[in-house]
Amino acid sequence: MSEGNYNIVLCERGVRTFADHTRNTLDLSIVPAVQRLSHLPIIVDPSHGTGKRNKVTPLSRAAVAVGADGLMVEVHHDPDRALSDGMQSLFPDQFDALMVQVRQIAAVLGRGVPLNRGQIEVTGAAD
Repeated sequence: MSEGNYNIVLCERGVRTFADHTRNTLDLSIVPAVQRLSHLPIIVDPSHGTGKRNKVTPLSRAAVAVGADGLMVEVHHDPDRALSDGMQSLFPDQFDALMVQVRQIAAVLGRGVPLNRGQIEVTGAAD
């Protein structure tokens, strides 16, 4: 920003810990903490943060519940043949189901989710 670029988004992608049940430890408590300190939007990447497909959906739901402004979720029609990150990629039908759930959670919080696939962000009041 000091050089004139105001198109900045912060992203929680997890931190390395001694835990071995995921690739990284996704710290969702950072979302409200950063929102108290910064005007910048913060998104969460549960695909990278966990590295495991079965954890992407629950942590995506949790990210929206704690107020994340958006999600970065990897999707692939054939994850076993993906050139990278197949183990953390959702199948398209899993992503569609996740989006139904994310919209429901966002609505409870008085927020919305645009319908355009591929660019999902949560909008509206965070608190």
